[in-house]
Amino acid sequence: MNVSEFLWKRLQEWGLKRAYGYPGDGAGGIDIALQKEVDAGHIEYIQVRHEEMAAFMATAHAKFTGQVGLCFATSGPGAIHLLNGLYDAKLDHVGVVAIMGQQARTAIGSNYQQEVDLQSLCKDVACEYIVTVTEPSQIRHAIDRAVRIARDKRSPTVVIVPNDLQELSYSDPPMEHGSTHTGIGTTIGSKVPEDAGLRAAADILNAGKKVAILAGAGALEATDELLEIAEILGAGIAKALLGKAAVSDELPFVTGSIGLLGTKPSWDLMKECDTFLMVGSSFPYSEFLPKPGQARGVQIDINGANLSLRYPMEINLQGDSAATLRALIPLLHRNEDRSWRVQIEKEVADWWKVLESRAMTSAQLLNPQRVFWELSPRLPENAIITADSGSVANWYARDLKMRRGMKASLSGGLASLGAGTPYAMAGKMAYPERTVIACMGDGAMQMNGLNVMITISKYWKQWSNPKLIVLVLNNQDLSQVTWEERIQLGKGKTESTQSIPDFPYHKYAELLGLKGIYVDDPEKVAAAWDEALSADRPVILEARTDPNVPPLPPHITLQQAKAFLSSLPTEPERASVIMGSAKEMLASILPSHKS
Repeated sequence: MNVSEFLWKRLQEWGLKRAYGYPGDGAGGIDIALQKEVDAGHIEYIQVRHEEMAAFMATAHAKFTGQVGLCFATSGPGAIHLLNGLYDAKLDHVGVVAIMGQQARTAIGSNYQQEVDLQSLCKDVACEYIVTVTEPSQIRHAIDRAVRIARDKRSPTVVIVPNDLQELSYSDPPMEHGSTHTGIGTTIGSKVPEDAGLRAAADILNAGKKVAILAGAGALEATDELLEIAEILGAGIAKALLGKAAVSDELPFVTGSIGLLGTKPSWDLMKECDTFLMVGSSFPYSEFLPKPGQARGVQIDINGANLSLRYPMEINLQGDSAATLRALIPLLHRNEDRSWRVQIEKEVADWWKVLESRAMTSAQLLNPQRVFWELSPRLPENAIITADSGSVANWYARDLKMRRGMKASLSGGLASLGAGTPYAMAGKMAYPERTVIACMGDGAMQMNGLNVMITISKYWKQWSNPKLIVLVLNNQDLSQVTWEERIQLGKGKTESTQSIPDFPYHKYAELLGLKGIYVDDPEKVAAAWDEALSADRPVILEARTDPNVPPLPPHITLQQAKAFLSSLPTEPERASVIMGSAKEMLASILPSHKS
């Protein structure tokens, strides 16, 4: 057995049986050994069109399955391309192992072709573990440590394998000084804080009259516990963007997303609470949380570095969200005063009416909110939804009602453009029986999405359920940044940077043997979704939308209002921007308003 063959077998022993990657001579021996494992049916290999997509897919695999993701690339440019997706894993705290090829050991330091100092290149993104293998027996502890650290630290790790080492014979480390003998043994750690901390936290929560809960990605597996605590305390639950699937949006006390992409009920929940429970989230925007000193705080997070990071908490509990909440529940007392809960439920009900009114407001061609509003009741059971960065994330965050059993994610901490389609591909490979829907803007689609559609066309026929729908909002504008320029900088749209070319996305789907659907009539949006959801193959649903429908924040500050007014003299699309903003503001004030 050579080094590369051992590498793949060891990864399988750790349970990593799906690899996303792209070949190259710097990883030639690894490629050959992988083919043997694929032929034997031991491992599944997904060939991407660009290494960045491999890393994004590995990250999404980790998010959707809870397992460690796996990607690989050749030396030089291939390894460099992995970086963006690996940073996505780092900033969203999921475990990914990246295998990178490298030039021959004898060439390192000689300015050889494709020789890049990968140790230095990756030392930030893989700060928990990065190693270059220089001797055959070293591959054992390199793989063992990379997987264990990726899993237990929830971070990306990197193993670099020079190409002249890849086909050398592997042997176990000798029993002598200077060798180490690693293993795959199960890690069993403490998931629950000590009793004194739990009781102190319970005392704070029991004393609260107006309890607000914020659930993040770390609470995705704590649904039952969150709901039971919310019921005991009469609390409302807001969700960070990565925690969108933690609890169902059909529940009347769930206020939805928080932040710039969030809801007014979530804003009110945080600004009026007297007690704040934050579970599994490092939500970054402190201005959307209670003012320091307003509320007594309890935080639960498995990563101690996240505790009291965004709000000065009184009690910080380091532990697994579900296990810690289960331990807290017997210590909590039912709050018999339901006036806070009644207030929350009324505000949530009113908010859904506002969203419907906004969605039904007329626009130039399509109102993007209408596209999402029509999808929401049509979402199949156990669907997987991904979204890209940009204005599309606003409508995903607010207008889609998640139901229990669904999965959803996007690039959170990094907020990278172009992650939506590789996320969808990874979700489909992990759960081929589920319907997957990717929500894309045209900027993200042109950046990476068109590329990934080729990969989808390569693999879709092997899926038990062929339904994978890529929604593209075609507005020929990088509209999120355009609106940020208007609201934050007080400047009109800079057309040279913000306008992007038109492209027939639905026709491109047909070129690939997939299905393309085009819609620009608001009265035909529902039928377009029905057609897409009943298709016998993957679909690109192209919706021609208005870029000047404003993604209104849940709370408009005086500074934002002044900046918007200041932008109008330099705004090349002034009439459309004013009209679109006026209609959305009116729909917010008068939810029964329909046009």
